[in-house]
Amino acid sequence: MFIIDRYIIKKFLGTYIFTIALIIAITIIIDLNQKIDNFIKTSPSLYSIVVDYYLNFIPYFINLFSPLFVFIAVIFFTSKMADDSEIIALMSSGLRFRRLVRPYMISAGVIAVSTFLLNSFVIPPGNVKRINFENTYVRNKSVNDDSNIQLMVKPGVIAHFNYYDNNTKHGRGFSLERFEDKKLVSRLTAQNIYWDSLYNWKITDYLIRDFIGMKEIISSGEKMDTTLAIMPSDFLISPRDSEQLSTPRLKEYIDRQKKRGIGNIQLSEIEYYKRFSMAFAAFILTVTGVSLSSRKIKGGMGMNIGIGMGLSFSYILFMQVSSTFAISGYVSPFVAVWIPNLLYAGIAAWLYKKAPR
Repeated sequence: MFIIDRYIIKKFLGTYIFTIALIIAITIIIDLNQKIDNFIKTSPSLYSIVVDYYLNFIPYFINLFSPLFVFIAVIFFTSKMADDSEIIALMSSGLRFRRLVRPYMISAGVIAVSTFLLNSFVIPPGNVKRINFENTYVRNKSVNDDSNIQLMVKPGVIAHFNYYDNNTKHGRGFSLERFEDKKLVSRLTAQNIYWDSLYNWKITDYLIRDFIGMKEIISSGEKMDTTLAIMPSDFLISPRDSEQLSTPRLKEYIDRQKKRGIGNIQLSEIEYYKRFSMAFAAFILTVTGVSLSSRKIKGGMGMNIGIGMGLSFSYILFMQVSSTFAISGYVSPFVAVWIPNLLYAGIAAWLYKKAPR
C-alpha cells in the first residue's frame, strides 16, 4: 500500500467518522427536544434515557443513514483535494483514475462490512432496549390485539381466532381444523382460549367433531389444556419486530411465517434484504462520489457538495418509495430493495466513465 493509499483511506474514514459525529450530535439535540415533554410526564431515570435509549439510538441512526454519511464524506474530502489541485498533481504524475479509486473501494469495503455486522448482530439487541423504552416512556406502538387471525400450526392443521388480546392472554371464537388429503377429519371450536406459556394453551367451552368416513363423533367439555406450536408473537406482528432480530433469526422467522401461511411479512422481508443492499450501497455511492467530485469545477467545492447531497437524499427517498410498493404488493421485497442500487449503479458507471482520465 502506497502513501497515497494510506492518505486517502485516512481522509475517507476520518471524514466519515467526523460527519457521523457531527450529524449525530445535531440529531440527538433535535430528538431530545421532541421527546422532552414525554420524559417529563413519564419520568424515566437518567440512566434509562442515556443507556437504554440514546446509546442504542446512535448506532441505529448511523446505520439508517450510512449511505448519506458515505456520500457526504467522499464528496467533501475529494472535492477539497480537487480544489487544492491534489488530484491534478496525482494524474499528472501518471496515476490512472482506476488506480486512484482503489483506496476508496478499500475504505468502502471496511464501511460495508462494518455496517453489515452492526446491522446483523449488534443493532438488533440494542433495538430491543430502544423500542421497549419508547413503548414505555414515549408512545406505545406495540401490537397487543388483533381479529380474524388465521395461521397454519403445522401442515394440515389450521388455527383461527375471531379475536385475541395479548394484555389478558385471552382469545375468543377459536377453532382448530385438521385435514388429511385435503379432507376435513377433525374440527375443534371453543368459546375462549388462554395462552399460558410457550406452546401451552387452555381451552374452555369446547366442542370437538371428528369425521370418520360417513360418521361424525361429537365430544365436548368445559376446560382442556392443550399444546399448540404457536405463540401470540407469531400472529401479533408489529412493524418494528423485524428490527429486533439478528439476520439469521430474521431469516428463520420469515421462513417460519411463510410455512404458516401468514402473508403480512413484507416488512420483515424488506428489513432482511435491506441489510445486504445497504452494505453494497457503500461501493455504489463511493464510486459515484469520487467520479463526481474529482473534477475541479468553477463552482468550487460547494457545487459538488450540493450535487452530492441531492443524490444521496434522492437515494434514501427512492429506497423508501420502492419499499412502499413492496408493502402494497406491487413488487417483491427483493426487487423493491435492490431497484435503487441497480439504478444508482448505472449512474455510478456513467459518472465513472465520464470522470477525468
